Amino acid sequence: MSIFTKIINREIESNIVYEDDLVIAFLDISQATYGHTLVVPKKPYENIFELDDEIAGHLYKVVVKLSKAIKKALKPDGLNIVNNNGIAAGQSVFHYHIHILPRYEDDDYIMFGYNHFEDYTKEDMTKLKDLIIEAQ
Repeated sequence: MSIFTKIINREIESNIVYEDDLVIAFLDISQATYGHTLVVPKKPYENIFELDDEIAGHLYKVVVKLSKAIKKALKPDGLNIVNNNGIAAGQSVFHYHIHILPRYEDDDYIMFGYNHFEDYTKEDMTKLKDLIIEAQ
């Protein structure tokens, strides 16, 4: 049983900001940024690969609703939506969840990526595109 299931079952105290039959959202205890919120399906899907279309669509509707509420309430300078799937991606709780991270000019939260533009040829990109299309 994950920590999120314990929160859903009210075995652990949390600061719930939204709840319906399918989803619960609460403030992340870490508060990586001020207002850091988690949106979690009540059913314990391990990762995005297990979600069905209905729960995925509902989850994102709730993410949008809460993002707008956070923008109105906290007036952040920006906002990140983050989701980690698998250990290699940084997932530490294996109950699917989406992070809403309000961003402020003076926060110390760091997200970065690398530009590998020069590592791939046009042919590499075409092959990559085709692999993804074929897998749908």
